[in-house]
Amino acid sequence: MNIILLGPPGAGKGTQAQRLVDRHGMRQLSTGDMLRAAVKAGTPVGVKAKAVMDAGELVSDEIVSALIGDELDAMPAGQGAIFDGYPRTAAQAEALDTILADRRRTLDYVIELEVDEDALVERITGRFTCAQCGKGYHDKFERPKVEGTCDRCGSHEFKRRPDDNEDTVRTRMAEYRAKTAPILPLYDARGIVRRIDGMADMDAVSAAIEEVLAG
Repeated sequence: MNIILLGPPGAGKGTQAQRLVDRHGMRQLSTGDMLRAAVKAGTPVGVKAKAVMDAGELVSDEIVSALIGDELDAMPAGQGAIFDGYPRTAAQAEALDTILADRRRTLDYVIELEVDEDALVERITGRFTCAQCGKGYHDKFERPKVEGTCDRCGSHEFKRRPDDNEDTVRTRMAEYRAKTAPILPLYDARGIVRRIDGMADMDAVSAAIEEVLAG
């Protein structure tokens, strides 16, 4: 089973991808992570990518496609892939078709976690964590049992991510819509897009994804 998992930052995509990895032994192919790993390992594609990035330029579709091809080649034939952050353009979608066909694989589903923008802003901007143990909290949905004290380790220090603010979140949402707009109609036309309520409870979202994969 090979799928594309779509969703804006904060929609829970990372959590759901990890659950698919744990449950089904799938491999999450995140282009950003793969680029960093290839550069670090000094692979032929990594060397090319490093030269481009060092010059301050964007990595080409050709390099990203080669990277994905290398990763798929290294995977067992029966292992499913979760594409994360790719494809982002119609040209990349076309390239992915070729990459998969060359390896006798097919794209089974494009799963989009749909979110309500205002609710997502509230979800993200309210997040904070214990500075000591990393336990997550939320201004509205999960406050410490004793105000100012971490439930897990008893620390009184908390922190927030600097980019968890409304302007940044709305900018990310706009970027996401701009990036997915060119590819969703292509996959809609094939009838393989499945939309899931990303605002639901995490377990409910996981169950809905499992239902899709079960066909």
